[in-house]
Amino acid sequence: MNASIKTYLAAAAALFCASAQAAPYHVVAPMSDDDEGAMVYLVNYDTGQRIDSVLVDQGSAEFRGEIDEPVLARLLLDGQRYATFILEEGGTAINKERNATGSMLNDRLNAITDEINNLGLKFRAATSEQEQQAIYADYNKLLDAALDENADNPIGYYLFLDKAGGLSRSEFAEAIAKYPAMARYERVKRYQQSFDRQEATAEGKPFTDFEIEYNGTTHRLSDVVGHGDYVLVDYWASWCGPCIRQTAVIKDIYNEYKDKGLKVLGVAVWDEPDATLAAIEKHQLPWECWLNGQSIPTDLYGIMGIPCIILYGPDGTILSRDKQSDELKAAVRAAIDKN
Repeated sequence: MNASIKTYLAAAAALFCASAQAAPYHVVAPMSDDDEGAMVYLVNYDTGQRIDSVLVDQGSAEFRGEIDEPVLARLLLDGQRYATFILEEGGTAINKERNATGSMLNDRLNAITDEINNLGLKFRAATSEQEQQAIYADYNKLLDAALDENADNPIGYYLFLDKAGGLSRSEFAEAIAKYPAMARYERVKRYQQSFDRQEATAEGKPFTDFEIEYNGTTHRLSDVVGHGDYVLVDYWASWCGPCIRQTAVIKDIYNEYKDKGLKVLGVAVWDEPDATLAAIEKHQLPWECWLNGQSIPTDLYGIMGIPCIILYGPDGTILSRDKQSDELKAAVRAAIDKN
């Protein structure tokens, strides 16, 4: 057999194996009349890679294709998050509540989520701290059992991310040791990087500079930090409820210390500039705010959740980090009043 025939047969065999492994999927999501003609993207939740895109037609977005293995996916409507679900073989329907039903892993995840939600209802209805602690222990048992059962599929990944958000650095390392398959996911890798960046930007460490650009204007943290003033920087977003609640605390700090060597700066992250501007006006924030920070500061500082409020000293040293409410006020008072 000559070399060209061998090459052709080898390529044909590889193509056959690849097509044999791929499985068809069909996803349908309802949309409103206002969404008609809008673009909907189907993306890999872990990597952000685009899988497909369609226009809303006759009140729905419909995706058809093939996939080698199930993945956690997300629908984006005009760039905004619409639904998160598992893209897998078979038909999947996204309902008006934006939950996915009709396919094996999605239905299994829904069952787990229902159990978690029921525990949440019991927790809120509990009348004693002892009862709450017992329910929280049940929640952890449920989460661990579901993780053990689904460590090899996207359900396990989804639950692991939920669990990872509340772990310390050492607890995260223990979780990876228990579920080594999770280490392959990009978002899990970013968690590890975030812990490394948190350590590098902890209290007592020098500030890490960054620059962000919006509408032709570039801002650098080094423009305001390290020049002899105390600088309180609020990393926040307009859609973040806890961020908005902390603005009242920051206003108290601002009013008390604005004439005593303290500057306050807002840096909007993970947010659209128009939404940020609307929130600044709505909540009457009197300090300067930089727009369009997106993930630049959060990546550098290992910020996993917002608000993240950092107090920088006159020489740029990080004096306080990740404090809120009365604890934040006490940290500012301790730093400034002693001088």
